[in-house]
Amino acid sequence: MSDWNEKVIEEFRANSGIVGGYFEGAPMILIHHIGAKSGVERVTPLVHFPEDDGNTVIVASNGGAPTHPAWFHNLRANPKIEVEVGTERYTVLAEELPRAERDEFWKRVVAERPGFADYERNTDRLIPLVRLTRVG
Repeated sequence: MSDWNEKVIEEFRANSGIVGGYFEGAPMILIHHIGAKSGVERVTPLVHFPEDDGNTVIVASNGGAPTHPAWFHNLRANPKIEVEVGTERYTVLAEELPRAERDEFWKRVVAERPGFADYERNTDRLIPLVRLTRVG
């Protein structure tokens, strides 16, 4: 894990899920995903988009890189994971949004966080959206 991610995670946990700097004002989540090949648990901080029904959506932007982020591949292999939101930790099931639903939700993503539009312009791949549904 990068030092940058470690600092964001530390700040998230020290401030009940609130972080500053680049993520100032953004709703943050920590996903605990299991390596598809290694089986090792990793923690990644992400911006998320809470829905009215208690689910939330995360964006596999990878900063506009030409490849999907590692966590996206891990969620495909192991979709049942733990997340941290604020001071709460719970289990979710991760599911990639189908294309039509993804395209509609993408409008909300770029309206609320315009930087994601820049990521989309910087890559030829379709940036997946993943819904995290609380289970248990």
